[in-house]
Amino acid sequence: MDRIKLHTPLSEEDVLALHASQQVLLSGTVYTARDMAHKRLCETLEKGGDLPFDLRGSVIYYLGPSPAAPGRVIGSAGPTTSSRMDAFAPRLFQAGVKGAIGKGYRSSEVVESLKENRAVHLAVTGGAGALLAQKITSCEIIAYEDLQAEAVRRLNVVDLPLIVAYDAYGKSAYPDVS
Repeated sequence: MDRIKLHTPLSEEDVLALHASQQVLLSGTVYTARDMAHKRLCETLEKGGDLPFDLRGSVIYYLGPSPAAPGRVIGSAGPTTSSRMDAFAPRLFQAGVKGAIGKGYRSSEVVESLKENRAVHLAVTGGAGALLAQKITSCEIIAYEDLQAEAVRRLNVVDLPLIVAYDAYGKSAYPDVS
């Protein structure tokens, strides 16, 4: 199976061309955000404040990297469990985020939000953080530095290997466990 090459920011056309279980190689700018950063982003949206990056077409990687070793751009870059962001993800998709990267299942509310907002959830292999770090060519903290590992970072990625876990049509790569 050929891998689909995508480049950020993602357009609606990019997202609608993706289907559950397809393999993707993603390049471009990706932002990191975990639980506390998601909470702050959503609070800022609700207050009408300025966000640290333009959400439109963006991709958020659910990542809190380990410290970088000397001479490295980033430490281990493995994903955190996606469901931890489920309370916040629909609001961010509504505000223009087109893709999320993490591991594991998403709630039915998030799946519905992906459909409504024409967005996609991409899965990355857990436990492969050292290998994934090799696909990151730059890393810069851009917001919420006080959150340390959970600060928002701007990453440049080249051919980050992903799988379409949930597409914009409500289909999933995961087996139905209901």
